[in-house]
Amino acid sequence: MTALRLLAAAFVIHLLLVLPPAPMPATQALIRLSPELPLILLGLALLGRWGRLLVMAALLLLAVQKIADLAMISALGRPFNLLTDVTLIGSGIELLAEATGGWRLLAMTAGVAAAALATGAALWWATGVWARRRWRPSHRLALCLGAVLALGGAWLGQVWPGNGPYALARAEVLGRTAQDLRRIRQLAAEDPLAHAPGLLSAIDRDVLVVFVESYGRASFDVPFHAGRHLPTLRRAESRLAGAGLAMRSGFLAAPTQGGQSWLSHATFANGLWIADQASHAAVLASGRHGLFHHARRAGFRTAAVMPAITRPWPEAATMGFDRVLAASDLGYRGLPFNWVTMPDQFTLAATDRLLRDGAGPPHLFAQVALISSHAPWVPVPDLLPWDRLGDGRVFDPMAVAGDPPEVVWRDRDRVRAAYRDAVDYSLSTVMDYALLHAGDPPLMIVLGDHQPAPWVAQDGGPDVAIHLIGPPHLVDRAAEWGFQPGLVPAEGSTAMPMDRMRDLILRGFGGKLPQA
Repeated sequence: MTALRLLAAAFVIHLLLVLPPAPMPATQALIRLSPELPLILLGLALLGRWGRLLVMAALLLLAVQKIADLAMISALGRPFNLLTDVTLIGSGIELLAEATGGWRLLAMTAGVAAAALATGAALWWATGVWARRRWRPSHRLALCLGAVLALGGAWLGQVWPGNGPYALARAEVLGRTAQDLRRIRQLAAEDPLAHAPGLLSAIDRDVLVVFVESYGRASFDVPFHAGRHLPTLRRAESRLAGAGLAMRSGFLAAPTQGGQSWLSHATFANGLWIADQASHAAVLASGRHGLFHHARRAGFRTAAVMPAITRPWPEAATMGFDRVLAASDLGYRGLPFNWVTMPDQFTLAATDRLLRDGAGPPHLFAQVALISSHAPWVPVPDLLPWDRLGDGRVFDPMAVAGDPPEVVWRDRDRVRAAYRDAVDYSLSTVMDYALLHAGDPPLMIVLGDHQPAPWVAQDGGPDVAIHLIGPPHLVDRAAEWGFQPGLVPAEGSTAMPMDRMRDLILRGFGGKLPQA
């Protein structure tokens, strides 16, 4: 009976140790071996009550980290980093409540709490079985030998391939993150373009950097999404070419997936790879000149049109914007589309009305962040005649149409279809806006901020699309960057890291073309 209790208790600890930090089949997780188990059992046997408390604390922290990894990988395609991701917890809860409904979130929270209590009780029992037993010297020697063998196998890295000590791997990640933060502070201070002359001097009109939420390579490579989005882009390409506009397109590798759009915005503007919140804060504090600082120095009016901003945004003061238009500044009086404050078409119309309507020189250099294709992706607006938008109340019937998010999000296939429809609306709106202004076109740099969550995109990569649309004498400069004519890049095109774009734009639109 004692042997069975010991085995059962060891199995309980084993279950927590093999809890996968990434989605995988349950059977595959259970049959994995954990090199930490003999070490833990030895600690319980040697240290007794104090060992039990230490092991309990360590195992509970380990469980929390693994559950956080599971959640982050499902949502953002990467593990949870304690140094950089704590600030995302609140935003994640808000988005989950919006998508699933308040009552379902409460039920999920209660379920998580009950599971945590049950896990804690099971661990307390299991550690007690091993800590309270009086061990013979021969048994302790056997445990020591098992622990030594397990530790040696883990360090060799071949006994249990891909299943070395998880806690050590996470500690290494934290160490690398700290090094990355020191490196990015140094890079932010070393900017060879800080005082370069002639940057952007070839641009003779307004420039709009338009971020399309969650628009990634899945729109080109995943048949479910491409079947809808490629025809939309090809129709737009034909219409824009007929109106005399030039287009070039390519792919960029984004620093994030599934969320945190501001990291891509900052990477694009600052010319540094900014993949977490700590790096973002470090760059903002560095005083580095981003794209919009340089545009201001070149004589442009700079602005940010941010319909997702509904709270104070003090960081904007360091980003080079003369003016920031948040949700409340855009004049929208219609109903919100769940989390989405207003349709993309209204955002672009407000950009014209507030920043481009007869403003004249100096020209505008603006970032416009479109959000209709942001989760939860329902409902999807219709594209209306541009002269019918008014104060936005014309969209009210659309804002209450169809099933709410808490219904749609019970079915993953419906979520994917809603995402596909929302991106198609955003693309149609942006291309129609470009056609609307074909007579005196701005230079439009249209790009995705990141892919959606991997289970939505059905493509685990970080690549997003980028399009330059405008007059040929400006757009054709992007040929030097490897961007191809039209709105559909060639299949298999290599993605350029997004942090290269600042310098390419600054130099590429200078007085002469950059050296190859």
